[in-house]
Amino acid sequence: MPRIISLFWATTMVLAAQVATAQETDISGRISVELNAAETTEQGCKLTFLITNGLEAAVDKAVYEAVLFDMAGQVDRLTLFDFGALPAARPRVRQFVVPETSCEALGRVLFNGASTCEGAGITQQTCETGLLPSSRTRIEVLG
Repeated sequence: MPRIISLFWATTMVLAAQVATAQETDISGRISVELNAAETTEQGCKLTFLITNGLEAAVDKAVYEAVLFDMAGQVDRLTLFDFGALPAARPRVRQFVVPETSCEALGRVLFNGASTCEGAGITQQTCETGLLPSSRTRIEVLG
C-alpha cells in the first residue's frame, strides 16, 4: 500500500509541475493559441480555442488559415479561423465547428499563416511569427 501512495504522490507532483510550467510560459510579444477542447456534435467537430494576445497592442482582427489533417496524416481541408478582436493581455475563447467530421477523425491542426492581421502597429508578420500554438487535447497543434 505505501508504494501505491508514493506513486500517487509522485504522479500528482509531476502534474502540478506541468500545470505550473504552462501557466508560467512567457507570451510577451506573442499570440498564444491553445486548442483547449474538442467535442463531436451533430453539426461536426467543435474546436474550442483559448487565445491570448501577449502583444502590447490590441489586435482588431485576426484570421488564421488552418490546415486540418486526419489521423493518417493526410490533409482533410483548409479553412479560416476568424478569432476576431484580441485585446492586449486578455484571454478570449473562440469556438469553431468543422462540419461533416468527428473530432476522433482529426489528428492535427496546422496554422499555415495569418490571412488577416489588423491593429495599430500590428503587421501581418507579427501574427505569423508571434504565434505560439499548443493543445490540451490529443489533437496536435502546430504553427
